Amino acid sequence: MILEIDFNSDEALYLQLCNQIIMGIATSRFQEGDSLPSVRQMADSIGINMHTVNKAYTVLKQEGYVKVDRRRGAVIAVDADRLQTLAELKKELQVILAKGSCKNISKEEIYELIEEIYEDYE
Repeated sequence: MILEIDFNSDEALYLQLCNQIIMGIATSRFQEGDSLPSVRQMADSIGINMHTVNKAYTVLKQEGYVKVDRRRGAVIAVDADRLQTLAELKKELQVILAKGSCKNISKEEIYELIEEIYEDYE
């Protein structure tokens, strides 16, 4: 498993780890039912503290990306609650689009960005 963690970034390491796993799910690097490495294995392979990995796994569980199985550890299990996810995305997009509007970014430019980004997920 290759994850890109930037130790010089201002973003917290656990958030970087969460985001890398979410990107892996979105790009099909990780599939439903795949087991993630144990907390200890992940920490050793990346070179970070086990508590940091544990925090990332906890956040991923709370957000519905993984479930914890006693025998298999953290397992990719994307939350099926689509309506809740859509509502959350709408709230986040409202702020992002408001920022773009303030900077005179057109709807067409936004659509182009969305198409460009979604190409990675197909």
